[in-house]
Amino acid sequence: MPQQKSPHRPHDFTGGLARREAGDFTTDRRVLALIGMALIIGTAGAFSARLLLDLIALVTNLAWFGQFSIGPATPGEAHRSLWMVAVPAIGGLMIGLMARYGSEKIRGHGIPEAIEAILIGGSRMSPKVAVLKPLSSAISIGTGGPYGAEGPIIMTGGAIGSLFAQYFHLSSAERKTLLVAGAASGMTAIFSSPIAAVTLAVELLLFEWKPRSFIPVAVAACVSACWRPFLFGSGALFPKQFHMDLPWWVIGLCALMGIVTGLQSGLFTALLYKIEDTFEALPIHWMWWPAIGGAIVGLGGLIEPRVLGVGYDIIDGLLNSRLLPQAVLTILVVKASVWLVSLSSGTSGGVLAPLLIFGGALGWLIGLVLPGDPGFWALLGMAAMMGGTMRAPLTGTFFAMELTGDVSILMPLLAATVSAYAVTVLLLRRSILTEKIARRGQHITREYGIDPFEYTRARDIMIGEVDTLPADMTVEAASAFFAETARTHRVYPVVDADGLVKGLVSRGDALRWQQDRTPDKQTLDDHVSDTSVPVAHPDDTIGYVADLMLAADVGRIPIVDPQTGRLQGLLARKDLLRLRHAANALENERKPYLGPKKAEAGKAG
Repeated sequence: MPQQKSPHRPHDFTGGLARREAGDFTTDRRVLALIGMALIIGTAGAFSARLLLDLIALVTNLAWFGQFSIGPATPGEAHRSLWMVAVPAIGGLMIGLMARYGSEKIRGHGIPEAIEAILIGGSRMSPKVAVLKPLSSAISIGTGGPYGAEGPIIMTGGAIGSLFAQYFHLSSAERKTLLVAGAASGMTAIFSSPIAAVTLAVELLLFEWKPRSFIPVAVAACVSACWRPFLFGSGALFPKQFHMDLPWWVIGLCALMGIVTGLQSGLFTALLYKIEDTFEALPIHWMWWPAIGGAIVGLGGLIEPRVLGVGYDIIDGLLNSRLLPQAVLTILVVKASVWLVSLSSGTSGGVLAPLLIFGGALGWLIGLVLPGDPGFWALLGMAAMMGGTMRAPLTGTFFAMELTGDVSILMPLLAATVSAYAVTVLLLRRSILTEKIARRGQHITREYGIDPFEYTRARDIMIGEVDTLPADMTVEAASAFFAETARTHRVYPVVDADGLVKGLVSRGDALRWQQDRTPDKQTLDDHVSDTSVPVAHPDDTIGYVADLMLAADVGRIPIVDPQTGRLQGLLARKDLLRLRHAANALENERKPYLGPKKAEAGKAG
């Protein structure tokens, strides 16, 4: 029987996919709801940062001084004894137990775990992680672990944002925005660095550059910055104005400092994972590794007590040149050694503060023979170490500026961080953060670019001269048509006398008609319907057409005039692949357009 024409409107093959008008951005009014949520998450992130620092202080006072207090204290002030070896080892054992019987996700830096949750976990974190991560980090740092608080607070703030988002009907991309908003608010509260927190979000966590995600993250960072004076005090964390009037050629020395620091960064990254491989080869359960790493930390503390804990006093000493060269060299060697071993053991702690110390110490030592204040070169080393190791040059630049409050040094900072970034990108395939993710089988790319599917229109790549079949063609004639070996296409659009698309007919349809003994005199119009084929318009993006193909599960989309409905062209999957090839050619094909080489190429042609 001929297929009955549907009196209803054409079927929506898009599954709710909206045809977008041409414009620079795709963000809609849903961003306003995300902004409102970011206000809450920014507040929660700031208070969670305060809670984490209080927990670290509490553990420090209990473990090293036997006091129940959240007052300022550092493990380096404790007396040298065997207790200095035992405390970090006990802390490591506690973390190993928490990781094994609580959640294994508390192990590590914090930032890789946040990235992994974003990329493969649908931006969903568990309440268990939100509780255990700050607790384990407080134990780790408080018992002498040579780590920073920023990685754990980024993980904790991200967990708060993710948990909050899971109570609402949000997409995975929207949950990601709120997760990163929580992470940025936590970092802002710790370091008073809202700009660096936002650039860190862009360079490390968001994996996109869209107003939909950028605006709420920036709002959360600003909210956290507003709470900071009440929770931590106002001003830069390490206020310092260098007031340096250096000659123009010093910018070359700044770039050289970045190159040297980039080499240092590459060395530390390689060593970290070499040592981690050594731990993997141990014939004991990984639960015991943090205790071993803690014992190594304690032995380092016997050599130089200042290597224990976060080390903000060391950063301050480097920036203000309050340390002796021998002490700086000892701190650099010992703290780097215990940090590499301890972090490789899988304990919980951040990498940012240690990286600042390592880069700052090397920069300060080199700065002794360079013009100007050694503290200036220490700051350049800090920024370059952060920018190169984390592959985040803008974050390193703005972070160092916000850390001191000195805006005048932005250009030297940029030169150093970009140089370090270039070195590490060329030397290492992955950063210290993404290598851990890759070892778990998840390989990512951190290069952003405009999707060619979104800036190319259907009219640009569609087949304009389309072979069609008339709607009044009989089934007998169509079967004979497909039986001819000269016919190359598997599918043909069916159009009526006015050029309107009635449907698609394939070689498979012809075979089915023969098997079903369909009456030969029936026409193609009896077997196709304008409600059975999805169509697109010439101005639609290729991204929309590709989504339409997926939603309708078809390999070809007719392109019709939006006013008349007449057939204008046809797009197939192979055309989308050709677009991909053309985009790759823009990156890889190299040829001159001016000069003698171009002339020689023309003669050869």
